Amino acid sequence: MSLNHHRLSNGFRIVTEHMPGLASASIGIWVNAGGRHETPNQNGIAHFLEHMAFKGTARRTSLQIAEAIEDVGGYINAYTSREVTAYYVRVLENDVALGLDVIADILRNPILDDSEIEVERGVILQEIGQALDTPDDVIFDWLQEEAYPDQPIGRTILGPAERVSAFNREDLKTFIADHYGPEQMILSAAGAVDHDQIVKLAEELFGDMPAKPLFEVDVARFRGGEMRQVKTLEQAHFALGFESPGYRAEDIYIAQIYASALGGGMSSRLFQEIRENRGLCYTIFAQAGAYADTGMMTIYAGTSAEQLPDLAGITIDEMKRAASDMSPAEVARARAQMKAGLLMGLESPSNRAERLARLMQIWDRIPPLEETIAQIDAVTTGDVRDFAQTMAATAPAALALYGPVEGAPTLAQLQERRAA
Repeated sequence: MSLNHHRLSNGFRIVTEHMPGLASASIGIWVNAGGRHETPNQNGIAHFLEHMAFKGTARRTSLQIAEAIEDVGGYINAYTSREVTAYYVRVLENDVALGLDVIADILRNPILDDSEIEVERGVILQEIGQALDTPDDVIFDWLQEEAYPDQPIGRTILGPAERVSAFNREDLKTFIADHYGPEQMILSAAGAVDHDQIVKLAEELFGDMPAKPLFEVDVARFRGGEMRQVKTLEQAHFALGFESPGYRAEDIYIAQIYASALGGGMSSRLFQEIRENRGLCYTIFAQAGAYADTGMMTIYAGTSAEQLPDLAGITIDEMKRAASDMSPAEVARARAQMKAGLLMGLESPSNRAERLARLMQIWDRIPPLEETIAQIDAVTTGDVRDFAQTMAATAPAALALYGPVEGAPTLAQLQERRAA
């Protein structure tokens, strides 16, 4: 492996990693322009703009954008998160220049045609409707809103239908002008790539972009709260969140190991006690999500209305028990799962390119893999028990419930059980 990075004079960052033996490459631009960068009136516009990037440029129609990549057997896509919008391709080695040219074209030359805006508005409204019809999708948006109320990081990425219905060409151009500068962009490439070639292409395609001021996002503040929506569904959906570390926090790896031991797999405590021993659900898991400056430990389960009170109560009990009897074997297993997941993911050029971009965004450097492994290995059973105590007893909490949840415990009742 050969890892290199470079910064153009205008602040545009490039990070590449050559992976010997591969015939393909994953190349993308990660833009620091996600949901956190929107004003309340702009909620959903980062995602709208992601869609519009593929609807035609000064050089290519929307069909020509797709054909340029698919004619050579490649793949092109994009996504929007709360902190970034990413545009990426997967192509063969000889088509790297073409792939990067197409990405540069859709980023720098979108025509934002009014008729195409109307077409894509309909597509996004359908996407919003589909999300609202998917309980185990929408419940996480509600949990986020309750955890971070009245904050950009708490708003849905898709945006509310009424906002999406009102966006126009000038709104999109304003968002581009404010957030799509060279210092907000990271070009990440992995696989069959040559660093010097990528830098040369980047200079040609992005080197003339004028620098612009960096946008300062609001500091996230976990507040907590409860959202409950009763609806006739087959299952009651339960999502419980706790404030946890962000990516830059020293205890981020402790949080992730705790989440894995608590509910990260078939051997985890929640899976074994709630599903295997008691048969209270089909799906239950815990995960430690993180952002630059905050994070949320999330526990999710789907169960019947009758079994939800028991499931919720046992979840709290298992969290409390982990603070006192989390074993060295459980911690060792969680460490092994975390390291294996990291290393297996790095076998994919797409995963590797995304990881490089994310690390560059967070740290403005790429920490050596050995450094990350050492930090994971340094987590002790005592560290995890201490963190489990915080999660069980004092961490601010949020709750979202959807479906036949009339008899579900309230957040206040769960807090009482935490304190008992």
